[in-house]
Amino acid sequence: MDLKLALPKGRLQKATANLLRRAGLNFNDYEQGNRLYRLSSPSLPHLFAKVFHEKDIAVQVAIGNYDLGICGLDWVEELLTKYPSDAVVKVRGLGYGRRKLFAAVSSFSNLSSPQELRKGDGPIRLVSEYPHLAEAFALELRLPNFRVFPVWGAAEAYPPEQADLVLISTGSAEDLVRLNLLPVKRILEGEALLLANRDSLENEDLSGLLSALYKVRLEEEAEEPVEASLDVGSPPKGENLVYLALPDGHQQAPTSSFLERAGLELPGYSPLLARRPSPKLPRLAVKVIRPQDMPLQVASHNFSLAITGKDWLLDHLARFPSSPVEEITELPFGQVRLVAVVSQELGVNSLADLRALLQSGKLKFLRIASEYVNLADRYARENHLAPYKVIPTWGATEAFLPEDADLLIENTQTGKTLAKHSLKIIDTLFESSACLIGHPDDLRQESVSEIADILCRGI
Repeated sequence: MDLKLALPKGRLQKATANLLRRAGLNFNDYEQGNRLYRLSSPSLPHLFAKVFHEKDIAVQVAIGNYDLGICGLDWVEELLTKYPSDAVVKVRGLGYGRRKLFAAVSSFSNLSSPQELRKGDGPIRLVSEYPHLAEAFALELRLPNFRVFPVWGAAEAYPPEQADLVLISTGSAEDLVRLNLLPVKRILEGEALLLANRDSLENEDLSGLLSALYKVRLEEEAEEPVEASLDVGSPPKGENLVYLALPDGHQQAPTSSFLERAGLELPGYSPLLARRPSPKLPRLAVKVIRPQDMPLQVASHNFSLAITGKDWLLDHLARFPSSPVEEITELPFGQVRLVAVVSQELGVNSLADLRALLQSGKLKFLRIASEYVNLADRYARENHLAPYKVIPTWGATEAFLPEDADLLIENTQTGKTLAKHSLKIIDTLFESSACLIGHPDDLRQESVSEIADILCRGI
């Protein structure tokens, strides 16, 4: 039986490739920028390796899909905080990828200590990519009233206006200062870890692979420079400001062009230089965050308006059907299709074929991988694909087929990337584009409706 190793892409990839090379596991295609996900090593022909987003690896090892994996301690602890289990064994620290997880407040906030946090009148708003660790920290601190907002990233952008407290991973406390944050407490400190599934350790012969990795003398790795964070800036001055959320990532450039057509000048957004661009419009305040996070933020009154994707709005509404967030208008960019995707190896060409395969018993249950977990769950229910389970992912979802999932709910523009990975589309859920969303209560305010009208000029 092949042994299975889960490897990280992104920040740990270069140092992990060096470790594997010194161990004699020459994965020649494991390098940054390479979109290959399946790797083999000539020195261990029975070893199969796959490349994942780092956040997914601890989960993959925990459920037994992979015998060994490499990821940061922070993501292991995030998993174990919510789901305590002995299925994940921390085998060895690897000497690189050192990070610290801090609870921090804005340097512009009047909160600077646990005592002050506990004395607040309203709920303490915590924002983090680590929602389970954030909740555990709030309970440990005995905050009488708190709310955790999970985000996909850019957590440093939220304080002090949209969050009181942030749990954030950085290289050092000095990095927090550059983000206009002050540490309240260091939650944990760790490095990249070699993980193992306990059942694999007890029942599989991992000796060859572990021996190769253990014989490597851990050297002080030169830390990869952390990608420079956007300038956070200082909170805008003024009262009754209208907060607009704009997207970062690949939607930033078309959004910037759209805003120019609307006549809205935003120095710092094009080119993208700051989390708080400086609008030349009175009473408007802008922040740049992840589009995935915008529907929840608007529903929570943290922003009055936002430009996101209709796919993320519908995923939010699939979980919270009565959520107080509405689409104001579609926007003429960001067009993608949300599709159901299978491996060409599965031998199905339609949703009906997939349902028949499941009902025949040839599939015990359907494994659905997606970043759109709520839409994926609804799609399975509405199309009678039981039994099934949804596997949340953080990106590179096409890597999951066919070994670790049977079906993807994924977005695509042309389908070419899917075809390159021997995948095929069997159904289209809907077509999506960018859209302007808002909170209906806020839209009743003249100042908010005026900004919405200005934005609509770009259509």
